[in-house]
Amino acid sequence: MRGRPMAALTGVVCAAALLGTPAEAATRPAAQATAATNAVDRTIRLGGVRVNLRTNTRQVVTVNHRAGWHATVRMWTKDGDRWRRAFTARDGRTGYGGLVRGPDREQGTGTTPMGSYSMTESFGIAKQPRGTDLRFHRVRPGDYWVRDNASRWYNTLRNRHQGGFRWRLDGYNGSERLKDYAGQYRWSVVVDFNRPTPVRHRGSGIFLHVNGRGATAGCVSTPKWFVRKAMKRLDPGKRPLIAIGR
Repeated sequence: MRGRPMAALTGVVCAAALLGTPAEAATRPAAQATAATNAVDRTIRLGGVRVNLRTNTRQVVTVNHRAGWHATVRMWTKDGDRWRRAFTARDGRTGYGGLVRGPDREQGTGTTPMGSYSMTESFGIAKQPRGTDLRFHRVRPGDYWVRDNASRWYNTLRNRHQGGFRWRLDGYNGSERLKDYAGQYRWSVVVDFNRPTPVRHRGSGIFLHVNGRGATAGCVSTPKWFVRKAMKRLDPGKRPLIAIGR
């Protein structure tokens, strides 16, 4: 969400959740293949959070919501048959609207979706941290996360010069200019919520990003050191997940 009132309340705004791919580009077979790939293998608890593991998942970030918009965020790695805690941030943050079940989330409510989601991409206004294996997009002038529900590019990263969305809009359908949030989006990992085929009005842009002044508008945020360290550790071959709960 853009605009001064919301920025003052939350210190950050979260927009889309898909890097450079049209929201309606996936064919039915591709969507079915993705669904099969993301099928839950088994469920465990880590850091007090329920985690729906995918096959061969060996990295997990847990977000344990405590009270208000505060959370403890931990990264875990699987060593043999055991899960080991790698590092912890006790000053993590979630949305000003609280937590809600993923399928019940609505755009503009400031809620953070509970559940387990893959993490496959990253972006940042700063340079890519050395050693990052996740696909990385360096933010350029004119880059937006599309929140325009009338656009076929809903829930994607899109540069305004490419067209296809009403980038001048503000309010509910207003897309987010990433350069406006230099601190929060210094580095960010995309959380695959509402993907691969986005549901309109469910919301776009759930990220793991750097803390702002207060609560987020639905994302998860942590201190800068945590995001940077996570980006350097996350390995697509280990099928990393983020699990959000209480």
